[in-house]
Amino acid sequence: MTITASSVAGTPPLPAPRARTALRDRTWLRFAVRRLGRLLVSLWVLVTASFAMIHLIPGDPVRGALGPTAPADLVEARREALGLNDPLLSQYADYLRALFTGDLGTSLSSQLPVSDVIAQRLPATLSLAVLAFAGAVAVAIPLGVAMGVLTRRGHGRRTELAFTTSSVVVATVPDFLIGIGLVYVFGVNLAWLPVAGNETPSAYVLPVLALAIGPAAILARIVRVEMVGVLEADFVRTARAKRLSPRRIYLGHALPNAVTAALTLGGLLLSAMVAGTVLVENVFAWPGLGSTIVQSILTKDYPVVQAIVLVYGIGVLVTNTVVDVALALLDPRSMIRED
Repeated sequence: MTITASSVAGTPPLPAPRARTALRDRTWLRFAVRRLGRLLVSLWVLVTASFAMIHLIPGDPVRGALGPTAPADLVEARREALGLNDPLLSQYADYLRALFTGDLGTSLSSQLPVSDVIAQRLPATLSLAVLAFAGAVAVAIPLGVAMGVLTRRGHGRRTELAFTTSSVVVATVPDFLIGIGLVYVFGVNLAWLPVAGNETPSAYVLPVLALAIGPAAILARIVRVEMVGVLEADFVRTARAKRLSPRRIYLGHALPNAVTAALTLGGLLLSAMVAGTVLVENVFAWPGLGSTIVQSILTKDYPVVQAIVLVYGIGVLVTNTVVDVALALLDPRSMIRED
């Protein structure tokens, strides 16, 4: 019998490399199954809610789309063509079947396939949300790191108070109000930038700022708090004892450990930005899904509303799933904590 140091100390020996690999593979498998199951359940709830929406809204969507003066036989023929006279369960089954085949229905107002409407408007919304997210991250991480360095160990009390107060105030202002303020200052008074459409690159500036300012303030606060905590960790003290340069300490050692929480929040902020485009697009007359869904609600074009709700919901679910996977890759301990 071989006596190891770990058995003498009363602790179990470390698993063999092959056993550790198998354990890691099983952990990843359980993690993937949980995430996939959660995603599928969430998608089913989203699809069911979008189907129920058209039946819970008061009034007849066909009558609302055709107008109050439309003949009754035309309204009835349209309802029959859309299957709205069928039993509810039959309509639900047809709706699921159509979704699996990529058929999102037909617009009641334009008579165009809803998939064509989505394809025309989705790129404008995605470009706005992605640019706003990239801008928020590009500002928030350097700002949060700088504030963390300046306010570590209780230094810079006034700087910390000014930063915290201003970031809280900015983060609480709704993005559409920020957009209105930007339009008034830079579009009306100064006339520096266009306030409608997306025909020129300069037209992106104001809506991107309106979406990015609030999330950038929130993300910068989180990065600062994480940076302050990381700078007090033992491995940072060791790096200082080795007389590494401040740049290498802050960027090479502290920053990668400080952005984990920021990544989690960043994924949530990206989801919020996609949803926030609904109001911002209407402020700037942006030709995206946000302005389209408001117009469709006003005209009672419920197939378009259903499809856009699905697109927004799927975007949020996929973003959250990607963030979970990215966090698991950066910190595998998060998978173990869930077991």
